[in-house]
Amino acid sequence: MRILAVDDDPIILELLTQFVAAIGEHDLKTAESGAEALDLLRSPGAAPFDCFMLDIQMPQMDGIELMGHIRDRARYADTPVLMVTAMSDKRYIDAAFAAGATDYVTKPFDLNELRARVGMVEKLAATRQTRTKKIFAAKSVAAVPQTLELHEPLSVYDVDNVIDFISMENYVAQLSRNALFGSTAFAFSVRNIEGYHRALNAFEFNGLISDVAEVISDTLAGHQFLMSYGGDGTFVCVTESGWRPEPETLMDDVNYALSRMEMYNNAGIRLEPRVSTGSAVRMIWKSGNAVMDTLGEAHASAKDAAVKYERNRHDFWLNEQRA
Repeated sequence: MRILAVDDDPIILELLTQFVAAIGEHDLKTAESGAEALDLLRSPGAAPFDCFMLDIQMPQMDGIELMGHIRDRARYADTPVLMVTAMSDKRYIDAAFAAGATDYVTKPFDLNELRARVGMVEKLAATRQTRTKKIFAAKSVAAVPQTLELHEPLSVYDVDNVIDFISMENYVAQLSRNALFGSTAFAFSVRNIEGYHRALNAFEFNGLISDVAEVISDTLAGHQFLMSYGGDGTFVCVTESGWRPEPETLMDDVNYALSRMEMYNNAGIRLEPRVSTGSAVRMIWKSGNAVMDTLGEAHASAKDAAVKYERNRHDFWLNEQRA
């Protein structure tokens, strides 16, 4: 794996160099500033990087700003980014994940922990390399993989506060190592998502998911949150700052916005997706697997609500036919 580590502290870069050399056959390049890192990325003919390790607090350009520049490059829109930083305050964690971080390690780091994180990133990089060209092309020429499994999470690009599902899991795990404050998980699930998945091709389905994500993100604007698409037409949200969401009200707001949005498939047929919400699950006082289970609980609750809505609508239609 080819790694670029960026830190203004040469001692940290030396430690990372020794560490990476000890855990596997990786090629580590280093830079002492964001500007130097970007110069490396612009180097003609340079081999691409499979992973980035970024400090946050650096002069001129901090690691979060640098990550934004990295994510703006199509080649690196999906590349794992591991923050290795002394910034343990929650506002930095939130900002890093919102900007596109895959995982987060605080200094002084434990070598065993860092080894585990790099191992996770290595596996993630390996799986993403098989679809890199298609996914990155999707940002510029609207090409997507030929098939999209209904249950699989999708990467949603260029929508505020939307991160991929692995990053969401790592974010929640990072919060549990510190404090969950007023964290709450809840979800939105697209009704009749199985029907949309059958009727739409991969490009159309990807567009539907992205459009719904944008509507939800816009509806939640003004609140502190992160959101991820977890598959099965379901978007899991984690909210902060003690905000207690009212799922029914949010569902109505999102569906009103969806009703005003014009979505069409390639044949020019209008798509009219609507969502259901499940229960809001408080994450405070939980730790370990119990914290991670809240994501699944919120996901399942919203999915069940969507299925129940479709079942009730179908039963109502049958009763009307019989009357």
